[in-house]
Amino acid sequence: MKIMTRFLTAFLLIASMSVFADESETIQITEPWARESPPTMTNGAVYMTLTSTGPEADRLLGGSGEVAETIELHTHIMENNVAKMRKVETIEIAADQPTVLQPGGLHIMLIGLKHPLTAGQTFPLMLRFEKAGEIPVEVTVRGKDAGMAPDGHVHHHHD
Repeated sequence: MKIMTRFLTAFLLIASMSVFADESETIQITEPWARESPPTMTNGAVYMTLTSTGPEADRLLGGSGEVAETIELHTHIMENNVAKMRKVETIEIAADQPTVLQPGGLHIMLIGLKHPLTAGQTFPLMLRFEKAGEIPVEVTVRGKDAGMAPDGHVHHHHD
């Protein structure tokens, strides 16, 4: 009886672990990056492409990490010909359709940086999704001109 109980316990443990693994694999996260910040800059932003690879859509609910005091989801809006950032509660991720977080659009805002972001460094960030749960990412810091077109304007990716 003990052997059967141990076998059943092991089976249930393995089965539950595979369910959790499948849930976290429903979101594909591509190229998470941030632009380096000047020493006096107290805020930064993280960009990436998110794709729901499962059969249904998901939502990014937020993020957390030690890199900043506060981490929020943001977007840019045009108001009276002025681009302004606004906090959003969630970012929708359609099934099998990439959601691009990029300069001048949706992004993850790092408010109150604990230290300047330096090109070449990486830092961890935990992303929280409605269905997929928490997924850790490693963000790479790129040079100050990352995401900029040669003319100095923000470069937008169009897929």
